[in-house]
Amino acid sequence: MTISKVAVLGAGNGGCAVAADLSIRGFETRLYSRSHRTLEPVRRRGGIEMVEQGKETFARLHLVTSALDEAVAGADLVTIAVPAVAHGFMARALAPHLTERQVVHLNPGQTGGSLHFVHELRRAGCRVPVRCCETVTLTCICRMAGPARVEVYRRTANLGCAAFPAEQGPDILPEIAAVFPNVVAAGNVLETGLSNINAIMHPAGMVGNAGWIEQHDGELLFYRQAISPAVARIIEGVDRERLAIVRALGLPQRTFVEIFHAAGLTSEAALESGSVFRATQESEPNKTIAAPRTHDHRYLHEDVGYGLVPMAELAGLLGIDTPVIQALITLASEMNRTDYRGNGLTLARMGLEGAGPAALRAVLQTGFR
Repeated sequence: MTISKVAVLGAGNGGCAVAADLSIRGFETRLYSRSHRTLEPVRRRGGIEMVEQGKETFARLHLVTSALDEAVAGADLVTIAVPAVAHGFMARALAPHLTERQVVHLNPGQTGGSLHFVHELRRAGCRVPVRCCETVTLTCICRMAGPARVEVYRRTANLGCAAFPAEQGPDILPEIAAVFPNVVAAGNVLETGLSNINAIMHPAGMVGNAGWIEQHDGELLFYRQAISPAVARIIEGVDRERLAIVRALGLPQRTFVEIFHAAGLTSEAALESGSVFRATQESEPNKTIAAPRTHDHRYLHEDVGYGLVPMAELAGLLGIDTPVIQALITLASEMNRTDYRGNGLTLARMGLEGAGPAALRAVLQTGFR
């Protein structure tokens, strides 16, 4: 199938960047948000202004709507660019509207996102054999620079993309690559999900800088200042435990620094050093990104609840200890007075309750039965 009509669900940083880019490149692009207020600047301007490498280009969208059925009707590709905490809601809302010819792309899937999304679709009564895939992170690094104006700092290089179930990969992934040329095929959605650099890095930076974040109202560069040598060592601890899960599943073993470099986010010298601290210090695309102004932020809600929690859950299924990951979950839960273990992405929410290692591998390959 040749993809020409794309529904982009979510009008935040990633959604606006994708919608603008695809429209500029000639795709019939629809932008959806359930929030009329979020869409109003786009409607008022008649589209989105995209800024990339100093060049400003205005993208006129085919449709801007808060009606989900209108956005997805006839779309070849449905790209979901919402925080992982909204995947369940989006699955339930989409369940009556999807057709078997459409491809659903989680942009990004975080960790276990496709498992969660398809499980929720089934629970909501969707019996269409959904063609689902996910990328490991957003297709570009971007921020809203103003109303209906998005700035793209860098397009993510070598972006892992996997199908769920994996057996559909040979059909789906070439279609996605025609839309997002920066993607590379991954074996399954845990190869992508366990390469979740946001979950490996953000919680340690947030917990390790808790006092500063509370007292300095965002006056902290996250990559250049929040990731100190000590915080970098916590990230290395998370990475060791993540790699133990990766080894147990027989997936390609790449360190955080290797993934970070492959995405185009740090220098060759940092890669050769193997140092997390150096990799973050030499991250040119991320150098101006400030730390959040509050702990009530997706760097904890999403990257702990839908990043570290599913990693810990998968580790438990495989009999692997994860003390550093567990400590960060505990501390983040206390800081935000939120039960991330109970409310995050558990095995049950991924459709894996009661599964063993063999059943997990079968689900990844052939889907839920």
